[in-house]
Amino acid sequence: MAAEIAAYADRHGPITIGLAGAGQMGTDIVVGVALMAGVSIGAVAEVRPQAAIDAAVMAGHAASDIVCAETAEGIDRAIERSKLAVTESYHALCTAGHIDVVIEATGNPNIGTLVALEAMRNGKHVVMLNVEADITVGRFLKEEARRAGVVYTGAAGDEPAATIELIGFAQSLGFEIVAAGKGKNNPLKFDATPEAYEAEARARNMNARMLVEFVDGSKTMVEMVAVANATGLVPDVPGMHGPAATREELAQVLATEADGGILSRAGVVDYSIGKGVAPGVFCIVKPRHGRVSERMTDLKVGPGPCYALLRPYHLTSLETPLSAVRAVMHERPDMQPLDRPVAECTALAKRPLAPGQALGRIGEHDYRGFAMSWLEARQARALPLGLAEAARVVKPIAIGEQLTYENCVPADDFVVTQTRRRLDQMDARLPPSMGGASAPGRS
Repeated sequence: MAAEIAAYADRHGPITIGLAGAGQMGTDIVVGVALMAGVSIGAVAEVRPQAAIDAAVMAGHAASDIVCAETAEGIDRAIERSKLAVTESYHALCTAGHIDVVIEATGNPNIGTLVALEAMRNGKHVVMLNVEADITVGRFLKEEARRAGVVYTGAAGDEPAATIELIGFAQSLGFEIVAAGKGKNNPLKFDATPEAYEAEARARNMNARMLVEFVDGSKTMVEMVAVANATGLVPDVPGMHGPAATREELAQVLATEADGGILSRAGVVDYSIGKGVAPGVFCIVKPRHGRVSERMTDLKVGPGPCYALLRPYHLTSLETPLSAVRAVMHERPDMQPLDRPVAECTALAKRPLAPGQALGRIGEHDYRGFAMSWLEARQARALPLGLAEAARVVKPIAIGEQLTYENCVPADDFVVTQTRRRLDQMDARLPPSMGGASAPGRS
């Protein structure tokens, strides 16, 4: 691909990326792009400008080459002078004429929705590293991108896109897909809170809240729902199984009961906390012909009848710029949600919640993510995880209880809430078999 990028840059100049967010992932992207030929960061939008400046300096940009800009015109002037612009305005970032593609890396569902829509309105491709926004309103954003004639895509290197690569490979070879998912990278502690992880977060150069989003399982639930809604695979049970299956055991455990495993059916998403699977992703397959099974066993893939295809790593934000490159050069997404979702990431209370309380962010004290099938979530009137931040509690909620539209009211002034309500209202008009049963939301 390096030769393709070089040839494109020779003809058109470097691919210029606009980046929203300079947290851990955004900093990685700034550093990584500085090492790539034919690609550049034109501007970074960040509410804490110093964080963006620090990222640029870490990447090797001289202080004199970093320009603070308040407007799109200021960003364009900076790019014309081969400078990197830092702005507090995502509007300026998305309207700058020299930006080819925007990577959304804030992790906030509402901000992610706003940035994506603004970028599309201005003819920019969008790479959504913000999986929380994608699972909430991604199908709407995909349609808006189609209308605007641009690409909306998930991010290469993140576990959902890496998993989908394996699924596509297996489907191309005619395998039955039994299960697909990831190894969980961090110890699983459902009641984790940021205070207990401050020291580890500092040691890992992370935000403690973001670390807790991984530890309490929310990120795993979010990512597997994203895989489900891009492929049609479903959670086998609410919350998924999450077995302690090692790399060697994976294909025998995440198999159907008929094949000696724990699954009630084939075609599911799940995760493992067993040794040797993380930080990789997997796809459990079953050959449709005895000769293929014989060859898989002979090639030491496993004993059968199911086999684990594994990618033992994912490069997250380091690989994300390649999605931006492919969107610009080939107008091709690496990952997109289907038109009809099959799964939902809902929320369970991490502590008792009282009426009148305004909920915090994902990875804090109030709730954690929980994957369900789309129909089960709708029948329970479960509140999507992406709408939980700033939602107001209206009925007492016990530890472990589901957040629903009956006990919580999402923030009406958030664009992500308004967008999701319109989607839910459209779904309510569909037959129950297509997900229209018990649609949440208010008219």
